Amino acid sequence: MPTFKALRMAEEAGLDLVEVAPNADPPVTRIMDFGKFVYSQAKKDREARKSQKQVEVKEIRLRPKTTEHHMGFKVRNARGWLEDGNKVRVRIRFRGREITYPEVAMEQLQEIATELADIASVEQFPQMDGRTMLMVLAPKKN
Repeated sequence: MPTFKALRMAEEAGLDLVEVAPNADPPVTRIMDFGKFVYSQAKKDREARKSQKQVEVKEIRLRPKTTEHHMGFKVRNARGWLEDGNKVRVRIRFRGREITYPEVAMEQLQEIATELADIASVEQFPQMDGRTMLMVLAPKKN
């Protein structure tokens, strides 16, 4: 139908003439309340954002001389976070001359990875970052 006729119909109904598909041949338009349409779209977008789950990255900080007991409850905390669906970053910080023995830290990280292997997978393998060694664990998909 001609544009002027569609505009007149929209005016009579007290609504707007909105172009839905401008690239179609001929262009497709719709008679609707544009303000109400924009409001409902914004409301849908807000609801979609609310339902999204944000994945947090929790962190465990250790040292090469960390005791078994201390490491045990840190791993227990990590297990809880992984079960909640969060990622866990394990950081071993070297102080002083400890940096000359990175294999000790690597051993600790491998031990943590094997303890949590049933619920987590290694997302980022251990690597040096300045005076720290990092590893990132992500929860396994069910």
